[in-house]
Amino acid sequence: MYQDDIERMQHNVEQPPPTSSDGVQESIITVGQEEQVEQPQLERNKRKLATKFPLVDISRNLLLAYQSLGVVYGDLSTSPLYVFNSIFVEKLPHYQTPETIFGAFSLIFWTITLIPLLKYVLIVLSADDNGEGGTFALYSLLCRHAKFSLLPNQQAADEELSTYKYGFAGQSTSSSGLKRFLEKHKKSRTILLIVVLLGACMVIGDGILTPAMSVISAISGIKAAAEHLSHGEVLVLSCLIMIGLFALQHFGTHRVGFLFAPVVIIWLITIFGIGLYNIIFWNPKIVHALSPHYIIKFFRETRKHGWISLGGVLLSVAGTEAMFADLGHFTSCSMRIAFSFLVYPCLVVQYMGQAAFLSKNLASIRDSFYNSIPDTVYWPVFVIATLASIVASQSIITATFSIVKQLNALGCFPRVKIVHTSKHVKGQIYIPEINWILMILTLSVAVGFQDTIFIGNAYGLACITSMFVTTFLTTLVMIFVWQRSIVLATCFLLFFWFIEGVYLSSAFTKIPQGGWVSLVLAFVFLAVMFIWHYGTRKKYNFDLHNKVPLKWLLGMGPNLGIVRVPGIGLVYSELATGVPSIFSHFLTNLPAFHSVLLFLCVKSVPVPYVSPEERFLIGRICPRPYRMYRCIVRYGYKDIQRDDGDFEDLLIQSIAEFIQMEAVEPQLSSSETPSLDGRMAVISKKALQSTSTLIISEDFGMRDSIQSSKSLTLQSLRSAYADENPQIRRRQVRFQLPENPGMDPAVKDELRDLIQAKEAGVAYIMGRSYVKARRSSSFLKKFVVDIGYSFLRKNCRGPSVVLNIPQISLIEVGMIYHV
Repeated sequence: MYQDDIERMQHNVEQPPPTSSDGVQESIITVGQEEQVEQPQLERNKRKLATKFPLVDISRNLLLAYQSLGVVYGDLSTSPLYVFNSIFVEKLPHYQTPETIFGAFSLIFWTITLIPLLKYVLIVLSADDNGEGGTFALYSLLCRHAKFSLLPNQQAADEELSTYKYGFAGQSTSSSGLKRFLEKHKKSRTILLIVVLLGACMVIGDGILTPAMSVISAISGIKAAAEHLSHGEVLVLSCLIMIGLFALQHFGTHRVGFLFAPVVIIWLITIFGIGLYNIIFWNPKIVHALSPHYIIKFFRETRKHGWISLGGVLLSVAGTEAMFADLGHFTSCSMRIAFSFLVYPCLVVQYMGQAAFLSKNLASIRDSFYNSIPDTVYWPVFVIATLASIVASQSIITATFSIVKQLNALGCFPRVKIVHTSKHVKGQIYIPEINWILMILTLSVAVGFQDTIFIGNAYGLACITSMFVTTFLTTLVMIFVWQRSIVLATCFLLFFWFIEGVYLSSAFTKIPQGGWVSLVLAFVFLAVMFIWHYGTRKKYNFDLHNKVPLKWLLGMGPNLGIVRVPGIGLVYSELATGVPSIFSHFLTNLPAFHSVLLFLCVKSVPVPYVSPEERFLIGRICPRPYRMYRCIVRYGYKDIQRDDGDFEDLLIQSIAEFIQMEAVEPQLSSSETPSLDGRMAVISKKALQSTSTLIISEDFGMRDSIQSSKSLTLQSLRSAYADENPQIRRRQVRFQLPENPGMDPAVKDELRDLIQAKEAGVAYIMGRSYVKARRSSSFLKKFVVDIGYSFLRKNCRGPSVVLNIPQISLIEVGMIYHV
């Protein structure tokens, strides 16, 4: 979306003659190519203007930094509520001395400095994918620079997209061997995918554990002041707050960010003031604990118990991964501004103040934050802390929505409803099904454990695992995308893996005390993701190996040996090349088809966004008399597939433009071309608006389209459907041929047939597939395909709903896939 840091690293490189994933030689022509050539120059001019007049860009980043406080940094900023309690209460009950307090603060300070500030703010936020962050953004970036993807639906035409980044020109010789090894061995690519899925699962686990941890920690302060309240009453109040939090999500990140940002700002200023007061009033010598020497003294005194207590120190950076996962909602510059100039100094001063207070009040460790508040401001701070704890959950819930959207687009998560909540920022989304699943699981964790110590153990394990995965993927990005030396990337990996490995080893010791929850959640989500990806890949491979031979179609003649009825048949297929097997299956059962056939493939490509000018790829199947075309509609993994009411009309215009272009482009119409499938053209939307082949007249309503049907029965059905669904009424477009005496007669006839077919109506043909494992398959494969994948397909959103296909025009063809 936005590119602030790596944009200067991008260079265009020459690519070899493209070949699709199916091995079919492709010829790609761009209509409206002049506009696309001018686009990079326009972007460069905009950047020059931005450097000359930086105030506009600064104000925009400051506004986004303000919003990011309410969405991203709530979790990090509320960690002082429970960190010291988690370190000392159960892990170090016999080491509660001023020296260990100083050592614990030194650990917290250097952890916050090294992981969020050094690793994420300075390095990881630069590893974005056109402004998008998260483990899957890193994975898609890697898949574009090496053949790491397991789903063979990529085409050479995808590499021509403007958002497709090539990195540096040429391939580093030091990394070429590693790249060939990973590309050659399928097991290594499978392991890479599992690692990515594991990181995504841990972030989703954070989305479940964070609300329970933050809200219960904040509400526990009321029990310290109102002792007559029972633990059960406090838990009920916490659950009600969590339900209200999830109920707010449908308003979207934009509104929630503006609503929550003031709360976080007030909270940060409050904890900064309290921390500064405690430093001055209780123990100014705490400043000396900034020296790492106190960390050595801490471990020298506590030894094994100090290592175990690192799980509590880890909670001080919990929520850091949301900083990267939520990057698509904001910009890296805005997030750096917010963290470096407000969040980081406020957290350091607050932890320093708590440590100063505890060094003189060792008996107050259990409720260290609330005990360190001066009595005169206790209740105002409690109210602010409660509101801030609600905000703390927002960051990871937003990150979960972003990650599920990426997983869904790249074929690793079942289809869900995705709501775009902002007209201005594309990355801001809301997923109802995921929202309510998170709420149910969060309430289950809160009611099941009822204690922040056990929830914190699970929470810390999930956080450090996701950080561990991000470090690994960032290292691969350094090698394959940034073209850094393997030695430099290895130093980055070993340095941060050493730090995170120490924390991870400590977190593993907490598995019996609540940490198992993170593992169970990760296993369940990982199983769902991998089963869906495995089933999707097997289904695609079945389609790929059972395509209808073009020789068979050519042997049947232009009429295909069947009755060609008026109208357009849109055959949906996941194949980017070839004729899907559902077409022959349809002809076998009903030997009649429409006069114009369009094989439509809606696919996601490993880029965040696809420009509308590059969305449509149009080509021809078989010679001109067959009236068979192919259209590939491409979306990025962050694009929202909307039904704007003009999809059919854009298709017709694109095909007409292709027909006209084919008459004048020798590389498309040459008879020497050996393949009759694979010649594709990018039809620019700007070209359609400026030089349309057809005359277009518009009107609104459905009356004309109803009357245009020759079948009285179909007229009555459509009329009834329109009356029952008034919200679907959309603008109607009529096409006419222009008066052009110089037009080729063959082209004119083909355009006339296209217009007449459009007037007769459009039918959507889609396969209703049933995927079954072969009889010779192993028990595990039968269980995964016949039970797991089938269950997920039956309980997710249907493809016709996701693609916004009108049910009145839908024809489904049943097929059984034996994979």
